[in-house]
Amino acid sequence: MKKLALILALGVALLANDIIVKTSDNSVEATMDKLQNIVNKKGFTVFAVVNHQQGADKVRMKMPESEEIIFGNPKMGTTLMLENMQAGLDLPIRILVYQDPRDTSTKIAYRDGAWLSSEHNLTKVKLINKMNFVLDNITTEASH
Repeated sequence: MKKLALILALGVALLANDIIVKTSDNSVEATMDKLQNIVNKKGFTVFAVVNHQQGADKVRMKMPESEEIIFGNPKMGTTLMLENMQAGLDLPIRILVYQDPRDTSTKIAYRDGAWLSSEHNLTKVKLINKMNFVLDNITTEASH
């Protein structure tokens, strides 16, 4: 059974696009506000919100609006880290919201859970699938 789960996880990882990008109907600020509200409402722990544009401003560089929310579910993250502590390099989860410099649209980007699974040899397929489902729902809701 474990071999079948590993084969399925590998197959999903090979087909997965490492970074999922969606277009938001809203500005970067409005999308980030929605993301924070959704994440808080769902009971996740928000560890940080990083405003990359403000960082660029501090060193007198220009960049389009860009914010990142770093959040997670400690029970889920701990379970994955107990399988491989190095997964902590990519946990908690990060969602980047930015203004695309090519067309000024607002984009939402995050890593596919299959990448995390593949990168850190994780076998908790159900947990990774749940993570992907939740991330898809959160980002879809925030984009409208």
